[in-house]
Order: sequence, then structure tokens, then C-alpha cells
Amino acid sequence: MTHQPLQSHQLGQTHGQNRASHLLSRRTMLRGLGVSMALPWMESLAVWGDESQPGVKSSEPPVRLAVLFAGNGFHSKEWWAEGAGAAMKLGKVLEPIASHREKLLFVRGLYNEQARKGNIHSSQTGNMLSGAPLASGGDIRSGKSLDQLLAQTYGRSTKVPSLVLGCEKSNPSVHKNYSMLYSSHISWSSPTTPTPLELYPALAFDRLFKDEVQKGDESVLDAVIEDARDLRRRIGTADRRKLDEYLDSVRDVEERIAGAGKKGELQGWKPTLDKPNIPRPPDGIPQDIAEHMRLMCDILVLAFQTDTTRITTLKLNNDHSALRFPNLTRTDNPSQGIDYMIHHLLSHSDGADWLKVNQFFVEQLAYVARKLDAIQEGERTALDNSMIMLCSSMMAGAKHDNDQLPVVVLGRAGGQLESGRVLDYSKTENRQLCRLYLSMLDKMGVHEKSFGDATSPLSDV
Repeated sequence: MTHQPLQSHQLGQTHGQNRASHLLSRRTMLRGLGVSMALPWMESLAVWGDESQPGVKSSEPPVRLAVLFAGNGFHSKEWWAEGAGAAMKLGKVLEPIASHREKLLFVRGLYNEQARKGNIHSSQTGNMLSGAPLASGGDIRSGKSLDQLLAQTYGRSTKVPSLVLGCEKSNPSVHKNYSMLYSSHISWSSPTTPTPLELYPALAFDRLFKDEVQKGDESVLDAVIEDARDLRRRIGTADRRKLDEYLDSVRDVEERIAGAGKKGELQGWKPTLDKPNIPRPPDGIPQDIAEHMRLMCDILVLAFQTDTTRITTLKLNNDHSALRFPNLTRTDNPSQGIDYMIHHLLSHSDGADWLKVNQFFVEQLAYVARKLDAIQEGERTALDNSMIMLCSSMMAGAKHDNDQLPVVVLGRAGGQLESGRVLDYSKTENRQLCRLYLSMLDKMGVHEKSFGDATSPLSDV
């Protein structure tokens, strides 16, 4: 195996040699043939390079942002929260994140003015992260989204500026005079360019660790094993344990990706055949939606854990979604799955099965939070150093109402965000969702005078 050792200037650097911003060239990486793998935060090695800003100690963990999106809203009567801290009470939709309520910010009453000017679904989603006006008539024009603004500024410090993940294919059709690409994308690199969704877990994984994304290559771990052994001799006992746990996590995801798609269930479009009449393509999208979402969540966590990227969007499904859920049991018939109706139509029912699907989506947020909260980074956890937002394009699918939007944020932005609170802006005059985005940008060191239709951040966030 061709072996590239750790860069000596990285291992020997002192605080006085550090620059004022994180630079990828000064990052400590595990390297092998065609592979460069970032490392998690360590006590005995300044793997993250240098001082991020004056007064902040070297290798202070960065703030990360992840946005998870679920289309078609939630159960109209079960999305709520009240109280504070450990005593906070949550509606049934949010029960999966109850154990994280002290790190939860529940935001009520924010809305997106431009999303109320078109039709339902498409024009409610295409500017979810931008607040920009949308072009109608099948044309494509939105605005640069929050994640891509960060990718082009804050994200330049990492190997991957942003990770844009999805679990349902884009829809290129037109609905009620608006392109359905708006329903399929929340991340926009420019007003006319939706950022391509990565639907394949294997390719998303490769993008994090390989210098070139291609299928059929050797294991990432096999490529860097010599460098890992060399590094292990240079770090303390606690960091050796952290390194071993991290490498085990990488191996676990690799093995699960290799086996993804081998199960028999089919989600999304309901086929007319009981089983496929052609062989399953290799390296495809997992056919089990639960495994697909979980793999993407694991890749998100790995990306943050290694600081390979600090910005991720995970679109769990499209607005106007066609996903089905045979992995969930019907309330009226436990022997059958919730695959009798696509997600979009199920959202109109507002019944018990719809609540189960809502909870399944929120369980993905809970899984990410649980994994990040188990990763210790100095005095805080990776969840403490993150902002993980879950949102949708409407409050309730049965009503298509977006006069206020469902928004929750888990994490504490590196200690900058006071959590365990419910904030209600429903009676506030300036309740633009983009005000929340300005607050998030501030916490990531990107200070904008305006964003979308907002000219000031939320003072309470």
C-alpha cells in the first residue's frame, strides 16, 4: 500500500504557529492511497489546526448546523410544547426527543411570507431556507439557501463545504403552475441552481473520506490503517480509545452500506408487481426506507464527528411525498404496514397512522441527537456544539397551513444558545423565519446585515 504519513508540520505545530481561521491545509488527516480521512476532536493533539478566533483556545470544537426536513407538515393537534427544561411537556409528535428536552428550543409562530404567495406544496418548500420569492410558470428561481451561504463562507475550512443528503428522488414535474423541483429541494447554491441531492449512502460516504468518489474501491479503513497505527503511538490513552471508537463507527457504516438494499421491501412509488422483475442494481438506493434514513443519519454524524463538514441538510422526503412505510404497523391492523397510502395523501387524514409516521421522522432527529450527545468534545458534547433543526413547509398537511411553521432546534451552538425553552412569536409583528437564520449565522461567525426578508436576528435566540 502506498503510504503518506501524517504531515510533520501538523503534528509539531504550537499555538503560536496557529492562524486566525481554521485552514484545511493545516488539518491532521489519516491518509492513504486516494483517501484522506479527517479526525475527531482529541485532547492530546490539535487535530483541528489552529485558533478559530481571538480569545478562543486552540482546537476549540466548531459549531455545526444540520437541517432535517420532513414534507407535508405534522399532526395538527400533536405538535406543541410548553414549560421549560426538564419539566417541558411535549406533544405526541415530539415524544421521541423527550429525553433531549433540556437541549431543545421549540420555536412557535415563525413564518415565511414568500411561501404564502403561490400554490400549496411547491411554493411552500422551494424557499424554506432562503425566504426568497419563487418564479412560477414552471420556471426555476429561488434564492441562495442558508446552508449554501454557510458552505461558501464558513464551510471553506473543511474538506466538504456542505453535505446535501436526501431520501427521495427529485420530482421534475409541475404542480399548480410551480415546478415540483421546489418541493424536492431546500438547498440552493444560487437562485437558479438547486444543490444536487445525494441519495446514495455509498457515494455520500465516499465523499467524506475519498479524494475521488467512485464505486468498487477498497475499504476506507484499509487504505488508512498504516497511518492510523502511526497516529495511535503519538496520542494519549483517552484519545486512543476515542480513535478506536471512531474507526469502529466508520467500519460499521461501511459494512451496512455494503448490505443496504438487499431486503425485499419497496418504498415510494407503489409497484404493480409483487417483486421486481429485474435484478437489483449494485450500489443503489436502499429499498428499506428505515435503513436508508438511518444510514444518512449515521453519515451526518460521522461528518460532524470528524469535522469533514460542518453544514448538512438531510431531506427525509419531498413535500408532496410519495413515500410509503411498510416498516410501520397500521393502528387498525398490526399485521399490515402503513403502505396503503402515500405520505402526501396520508397527511390529509390526520389520524393515528399519520402520527406514527410523524414520530418515525422525529425518531431520525432523536437518533442524530443521541449519537452526537455521546461524542465528548472537551467539556461539551458534539450535540452541545451543534444546532440540529427539524422543520417542515407547513404546520399540518390536512390544512396546508403555513401561517406559522413547525421548527425545533436541538443543541447549544457551542454554549451560545440557551436551550430547554419554548419561544412563541405568534403574536409578534416581525416573525420572519429568516430572523432565526440570521441568529444561526451569527453563532457560526457569519454576520450578515440581512437574509431573505429579515433585517435583524431574533434577540431571544
